Amino acid sequence: MSQTTPAEIREKYRALREEIGKVIVGQGEVVEQLLTCIFCRGHAVVVGVPGLAKTLLISTIARTLDLEFSRIQFTPDLMPSDITGTEVIQEDKATGHRELAFVRGPIFANVILADEINRTPPKTQAALLEAMQERHVTIGGARHDLPDPFFVLATQNPIEQEGTYPLPEAQLDRFMFQILVRYPTAEDELEIVRRSTGGVGVQVHRVLDRSQIKAIQHVVRETPVSDTVIRYALRLVRATRVGEEMDGGHERPELVREYLGWGAGPRASEYMILAAKARAVLDGSPAATIEHVRQVAHPVLRHRILTNFNAEADQVSADQIIDNLLAEMPVESSSSDERDQMDSVMHPAG
Repeated sequence: MSQTTPAEIREKYRALREEIGKVIVGQGEVVEQLLTCIFCRGHAVVVGVPGLAKTLLISTIARTLDLEFSRIQFTPDLMPSDITGTEVIQEDKATGHRELAFVRGPIFANVILADEINRTPPKTQAALLEAMQERHVTIGGARHDLPDPFFVLATQNPIEQEGTYPLPEAQLDRFMFQILVRYPTAEDELEIVRRSTGGVGVQVHRVLDRSQIKAIQHVVRETPVSDTVIRYALRLVRATRVGEEMDGGHERPELVREYLGWGAGPRASEYMILAAKARAVLDGSPAATIEHVRQVAHPVLRHRILTNFNAEADQVSADQIIDNLLAEMPVESSSSDERDQMDSVMHPAG
């Protein structure tokens, strides 16, 4: 799939949604965001109450992508070596010599479900996050590369906070998206009950393989984006930094001024543009647009902005602040020079 065309990608994306829909009822926005994150080579935090089929959703996606799936249940007694693996002494039966051999941990898979990551101590969390960033682990001075593709999808339970170790903001920032899994609609829940209490099993078919996933990731990176779109994403992100002056004389939205204690860093801008490119590819657009940026603003920003005490007292959520930011942030029309720049990228001479 080295010469992947936009039409082929859209067809594969449609087939993916169809196969996942055989098992997962509804949750279209969640599926869309998970696939967007995977095609950007990113990681995601999935937040939802128990019983919303988060594990089933992620394992189903792994099957449709023909990837090895591994689930790690995080508990207070989980050690870093329980994730990464460890060295053990093994005896060669032929020679009788003993030597150290590395036994791989469950992190050596393509899709890792880190279930309830906030239930394990910071030392174990750090081992997973280091592997996410470096895409390898080092044991006994030896480096062991992780499989490629490699995606970590961590879940957090938002209602049971006793005995948990919440991820610090600096570590949450390593996740590209924070994805909210909400309760199903009444019609979706009716269909869930019908399926789960019936006796018919569903077979999910592979839609993509590893090489095709890498090809799509390459197409996403190569998708053009104008400076106008990048500047809009920057204005959104920089507007959340309440301690800094707004650029270009723009006014900071009211909810941002009143309810934010800390804003998003540069990684938010990078991920917002990369995710916008992925949305453009999946939508069949020749380039990322401001509308694509707006589509990914919530999952990129919601875990990167820190609300203050006033927000807690007035029950104002991060998503409400982002809604206000998108509603009040002006969209500037592109200049003729920038339109010419974009046209030259999409239609090179010769």
